[in-house]
Amino acid sequence: MSQVKLTRSGVTRSSADLVGGTGRTDAPPEVQAGHPARLDASVRDGRLAGAITGMVRAGGALAELGSAFGRFVASVVTPLGWCLLVVVFFSFLFGYGLGWTELVAIAWSGLVLVVAAFCFLIGRNAYEIHLSLPVDRVVVGAKVPGEVTVLNPTGQRLPGVAVEVPVGAGLAEFAMPGLARGSSFDDVFIVPTTRRGVIPIGPVRTVRGDPVGLLRREIVWAERVELFVHPRTIPIPSMSTGFIRDLEGNPTRDLTNSDVSFHALREYVPGDERRSIHWKSTAKTGRYMVRQYEESRRSHLMVALSLAESDYATEDEFEMAVSVAGSLGVRAVRDARTVSVLASEATEGTRRRMSAVRTLSTLTRTRLLDDLSRVELSGAALPVSELAKAAADKVAGISVAFLVTGSSTTLTELRAAAHRFPAGVEVVAVVCDPENVPSLRRVAELSVLTIGFLDDLKHSLARTAAV
Repeated sequence: MSQVKLTRSGVTRSSADLVGGTGRTDAPPEVQAGHPARLDASVRDGRLAGAITGMVRAGGALAELGSAFGRFVASVVTPLGWCLLVVVFFSFLFGYGLGWTELVAIAWSGLVLVVAAFCFLIGRNAYEIHLSLPVDRVVVGAKVPGEVTVLNPTGQRLPGVAVEVPVGAGLAEFAMPGLARGSSFDDVFIVPTTRRGVIPIGPVRTVRGDPVGLLRREIVWAERVELFVHPRTIPIPSMSTGFIRDLEGNPTRDLTNSDVSFHALREYVPGDERRSIHWKSTAKTGRYMVRQYEESRRSHLMVALSLAESDYATEDEFEMAVSVAGSLGVRAVRDARTVSVLASEATEGTRRRMSAVRTLSTLTRTRLLDDLSRVELSGAALPVSELAKAAADKVAGISVAFLVTGSSTTLTELRAAAHRFPAGVEVVAVVCDPENVPSLRRVAELSVLTIGFLDDLKHSLARTAAV
């Protein structure tokens, strides 16, 4: 007979119950150790943790699905659709709550209308859409055609949709019919360029919606492109642009021992180069004589364009000023002259006010006109007098400086701007005053050109160079 002993920790069997007397049993190690309750608790905890983890994951998936559905609903329901949904909700609430048959009928009619509107959103969108422009840079006033091409690459017929192309602040719309497999549809729209600037075109989008306008589903396809509308420029004679009358540069009053413009002879002093000795004069005088030259500098042309609203009376004045700056800069670039084109920038504080000037690119004619396409008037930009000081501090070696401004700038302000430049710099102020009689005034080293039309710039510069 086997003996069983009861203890506080559980049931303990005698050695007769052991198999083969080896001390092994068929129970798990935890039971052999005498802890079956701890085993049950750990199993329950593991199952509970797994259940909680599964619930959390399921809740996260449902929340993500609900969020995606909410975003979809918010993206397709129009303001009119939201109004109808509100009417349907309150019609159901008060119709059944107060027993008003009319409200119940309105609620069900509105719900049927919403469901029918959702049916218009069903359909494939396997299109291939391309947006193309023949040119991406034009002069203001030109008309640029844009083309939209829609392809059906699938083996099935695709339903017709509305195609929209944002053009600046406007919108070009097309009603595309249904496309058979492998067929295409294209249409042309015209981009007006009545004003200088950069016009964003696209991206092209297809629109599905119901006839009432409750729902609207947009899908964006082609990327956005930019059309640069350059300011109008006129050809300026090279001799007038920089006031340059020779190929090497303008001689100055600074004397040097090596240059092109001969000045005089002087007696040799220790340190002079032997190659500068003038042997004929040395033989006549019996003393070593060396040549002395006037130092010549290659002209550095600077064009400073004011963007301050206080310097212009009208928008037309500013557009003319941009064209003047472009004409001067383009002529200098074509002549391979050293040129710097600057524009005043908007300032936010007094610390940045003295250095708020932006340098436009003069690497090529196109780069310069691209930058001029982006400039705009600003109430916080530097006026012409402060612009002149910032430009003089930023650009060194200036020989001719053009200050381009509007009719609101007074002669006193222009004289103050001219005094900002170092001595010897030829300062020319171009005042744009549309439809005014062109005139030329000289005050010390300042020349003030007033032009009424852009074509007046050519003749006024020629007169200035001749004086």
